Amino acid sequence: MSTEMQFSSNYADLSNSSGVDAGFQFEFYCQRCNDRWRTRFDPYRSGQASGWMQKGAGLFGGLLGSASSVLNGVAEAGWHSARDDAFTKAVADGKAHFNRCGDCHRYVCSPCFDTANGLCFNCAPNVNVAITQARAQGEVEAAREAANVEGRTRGAQRPVTQAMQLVCTQCHTETHGAKFCPECGHKTAQQVACSHCSTMLEPGTKFCTECGQRQT
Repeated sequence: MSTEMQFSSNYADLSNSSGVDAGFQFEFYCQRCNDRWRTRFDPYRSGQASGWMQKGAGLFGGLLGSASSVLNGVAEAGWHSARDDAFTKAVADGKAHFNRCGDCHRYVCSPCFDTANGLCFNCAPNVNVAITQARAQGEVEAAREAANVEGRTRGAQRPVTQAMQLVCTQCHTETHGAKFCPECGHKTAQQVACSHCSTMLEPGTKFCTECGQRQT
């Protein structure tokens, strides 16, 4: 029981107790990278014999059917003991492929384990990997800062006082401030600046509402 508990959280039982494909197989996985290792299939002969007998009973019935039921009962009676033995062997084989971290106690594969320290690379990160990761992160941060400065420069050059019609009044498509609707071609209402005082006016305004200047 104690052996099974050690691997209770990083294995899958792929065994099958009955049928012609009855047998034992277990899959263990690294608790860091999730890579998997699977044991070789170990056939459960009693279960397979019962499976073949059941197939024969379906064809011939009668006495063969009764024998199939007896054999199936024998296979079921011996299943749990055989499964425990197979699992114990699988755990022993699995320990050759996985290492137990001395800090987090997770089972990890060899590429995820620092043998010198007895720790997984989550608990004891590889120095070269950490350096490369930090350098890449620094480059991203510096590029983000430079892009932010460039964006501010470009933003300062954008006209921000002119009102824009963002939705077409004709078909209600989003225009994103374009002069003409991308869907129906309808001309959108764009304010214009007074030729005298630069006050923003609605299109078609004949006289400036601020200084009275006639608009041409």
